[in-house]
Amino acid sequence: MNNLTSPLLRGRRVLVRADFNVPLDGSTVADDTRIRKVLPTIQALQGGGAHQVVLLSHLGRPKGQGFEADYSLAPVARVLGRLLGSEVPLLPCRADGGLELDPALVDQALASSGVVMLENLRFDAREKADDLAFARALAALGDVYVNDAFAVSHRAHASVDLLPRLLPSFAGLLLEQEVSTLTKLLTGPARPYVAILGGAKVSDKIKVIDAMLERCDCLLIGGAMCFTFLAAQGYAVGASLCEDDWIPRAQDTLDKAAAAGKSLLLPSDVICAGGIEDGAGAQVYDISAIPGGQMGLDIGPATAERYARQIAAADTIFWNGPMGVFEKPAFAAGTKAVAEAVAANVSGYSVIGGGDSVAAVDQFGLAERIDFISTGGGASMEFLQGSKLPGIVALDAEKITSE
Repeated sequence: MNNLTSPLLRGRRVLVRADFNVPLDGSTVADDTRIRKVLPTIQALQGGGAHQVVLLSHLGRPKGQGFEADYSLAPVARVLGRLLGSEVPLLPCRADGGLELDPALVDQALASSGVVMLENLRFDAREKADDLAFARALAALGDVYVNDAFAVSHRAHASVDLLPRLLPSFAGLLLEQEVSTLTKLLTGPARPYVAILGGAKVSDKIKVIDAMLERCDCLLIGGAMCFTFLAAQGYAVGASLCEDDWIPRAQDTLDKAAAAGKSLLLPSDVICAGGIEDGAGAQVYDISAIPGGQMGLDIGPATAERYARQIAAADTIFWNGPMGVFEKPAFAAGTKAVAEAVAANVSGYSVIGGGDSVAAVDQFGLAERIDFISTGGGASMEFLQGSKLPGIVALDAEKITSE
């Protein structure tokens, strides 16, 4: 991947694919972390002599049929303007709701500002369709392309997959940092290497579980997906979420771990209730005694202590997925205990692979004590599975030149 010190960027108009898919509270940005993460790349481009910067991003899941006010990037442009210390104009959609892709109007917007932002790319269905004509329309707005959106680099979308094949292309600083950090986990982690995986479904995580078992020394399983593994071991899991169709596959994974001499640890106790809203009725049960009408919603205190000991002994830690429904106070203790253990291990190197784990360390005020927090949950998982991400492959791919 080319870097931002290239002389090819000087005096050029640069299209930057950013990830501004931020949470909104009405028309206000509720968390500006992803906006701040792109600042170094924008500032490096400006400091390195890039003539102008055109920012591209999506936000949420609009229908792809034109402008939708709830998904406008206007709040993002306002926040970015404050952070940069100068207004960042947002190029509005056309009167018919379509994205404004007229180069002359982009020129006009850039005449008053060195940085402008297009509206939500997903207002146009061609973005997710990986449409070449749409990519060509975007390419006409600039001279050079920079991908700084690791979180969507696993998506074969037009602005991620095709646009870099049409222009000289570079990796942004955030993308470079993400790739460099996660590559170390793939190729040379310091040992012992402990991975912590949570989440709802085995079916969503089975590939990364298999990949982690090949590379880590100890794998800690939490979240609702632990119940499919426990069912594979013959335990009755009550009303807990369990993917019955995946029990044989879970057993295969347990067998593979045992054959490879790897530690795959499951909860020995869990916190159960009649449902997610039944915090008052939450109780701790041994996994051999989960009542029929109870739902497991967090790992128990004995499990949290056992997991914390493994984390404390690790030289490399990777964590993706909460241990329970941490958004509810009655079921937050397990996730908090794991987060505190990760933060307390100051001699090891800790990486959080995006997703709800990031929200958890933020909720518990521990984010600053984590060595690296990835911006991409799904992208991180696919990268660590050994998958080639379209947005990264495209940076070095052969250019599309024919019509």
